[in-house]
Amino acid sequence: MRLPIVYASPEEALQIIKSGDRVFIHGSAQTPTNILRHLSLQSDRLRDVELVFISVLGDLYVDQPGMEESFNINALFVSEPIRKDVAEGRADYVPVFLSEIPELFKRNVLPLDVAIVQVSPPDKHGYCSMGVSVDVARSAVNTAKKVIAQVNPNVPRTHGDGLIHTKRFSAMVYCEEPLKEVMFGGKVGEDELKIGEHVAQLIDDRSTLQMGIGAIPDAVLRCLGNHKDLGVHTEMLSDGIIDLFDRDIVTNKYKSIHPNKIVTGFALGSRKLYDYIDDNPAFTFLDIDYVNDPHVIRRNPKVVAINSAIEVDLTGQICSDSIGTFQFSGVGGQMDFLRGAALSEGGKPIIALPSRTKKGEPRIVPFLKQGAGVVATRAHAHYIVTEYGYAYLYGKNLRQRAKALIDIAHPDDREALEMACFERFKVF
Repeated sequence: MRLPIVYASPEEALQIIKSGDRVFIHGSAQTPTNILRHLSLQSDRLRDVELVFISVLGDLYVDQPGMEESFNINALFVSEPIRKDVAEGRADYVPVFLSEIPELFKRNVLPLDVAIVQVSPPDKHGYCSMGVSVDVARSAVNTAKKVIAQVNPNVPRTHGDGLIHTKRFSAMVYCEEPLKEVMFGGKVGEDELKIGEHVAQLIDDRSTLQMGIGAIPDAVLRCLGNHKDLGVHTEMLSDGIIDLFDRDIVTNKYKSIHPNKIVTGFALGSRKLYDYIDDNPAFTFLDIDYVNDPHVIRRNPKVVAINSAIEVDLTGQICSDSIGTFQFSGVGGQMDFLRGAALSEGGKPIIALPSRTKKGEPRIVPFLKQGAGVVATRAHAHYIVTEYGYAYLYGKNLRQRAKALIDIAHPDDREALEMACFERFKVF
C-alpha cells in the first residue's frame, strides 16, 4: 500500500540546504524556476552554497549581483542566463565532456549534498519522471545525499532512465508552471538551408543521426525528406524530429543498439514536442554517460554527427565554446559524438557553420581568436560544411586542409585567407 503524498512549501523544503552545501540544479526545459526564486529569498541565512548545473533556462534569481556570498555558481556548461555572470566574474565554468559529468558526481570530484529536480506527479506505483531532461540529472539524483523535487503536472512522462520513486525524495513541492520552451525553426535562414542541403547530401539512407542545438541542425532535418530508414541516437533533440518520425523517414530499424527506438539524453523545443514525447515508447531518455559514450555511439552503423562551431582555423582546429576569451557555451557533447561517429563503420563527423557571422565577420579564419578554446582538435576534424559546400579534411596535410577550407569560405574572405596560407605554408 502506497503512502499518501505529502507536499511541503518551498520554504520548508529548502531548509534541507545548509551553508557550504553543493547543490545540483536540474536544467534545460526542466529548470525549476519556482524553487530557484524561493531559494534566492533565503540568501540571508545561507553562505557559500555552490550551485552546479549544465544548461539552464529562464531567470535563475540566485545569480543576482550581491548574492555572491550566499551562492557560488560553478557551471558545467555556460548557457544564456549565466554568460554575463561568467564574463563579470560572478560565476565559474568547469570545462568537461558532457559524457564525463556523471563521473564528477560518482567519483566524488564534485560530491553533491542536495539535488533539486523538477518531475511529473507520481504514478500509481509512486514513480515520478524527470521528463525531457534525464542527461546528467539521473546521476545527480543517484549520488546526492538529499533530493528536493518540484512536482509539476506539465512535466511529460518519458520512458528510460528518468523514473524516480517518491521515497528517494527528501521533500516534494507542488508547483504548476509551464516548461521552458525554445524555438529553433524561426532562426533558419537562406544560408542555413543551403548548409542543410549540403549536409543532407552527405547522409546515406539507414544512417544514425546526432544533431546539436540550433538553426543549422534544424535546417538539416528539414532537408531529409527524401531519405529512408534513418535512426536517431543523440544527446538532444528538438521539434524537427516530429515530422521525420511521422513521415516514417526516421524508423530506427537498422540501428545495432536500441533498434526501433529514438535514444536521447534530453529534449528542448516547443510544448508540441513535449506533448508528442509524453508517454511515447518510441522515445528513450537515458543517462548521458551512456548516450554520449563514444564506445556506445560507434556500435551503430553510419553514425552522422552534426554539430556547429564558432570558428574554424585553416588547419581544422574547431572552436565551439568561446568567442576569444568570452565564454559563450561549453565543451558539451560535441567531442563525444565527433569521436563516436569517426569510429562508427561508415560514420561521418560533421561540423557545419555559416561562412560569416551575422555581423559579417569570417568564421573560416587563419588563426583562432586569442583566448579561444579548441573543443575539437585538427586531428578530430573530418567534414567542415558552410553554405558554399564542404571540405573533407581527414587524411589531408596542413596545406591541403587550408586549400579545402578556403574553397568553402566566404568569397570576399578568400583572398586574405590565401595570403595567410602562403605566409604560413609557403604555397597556395
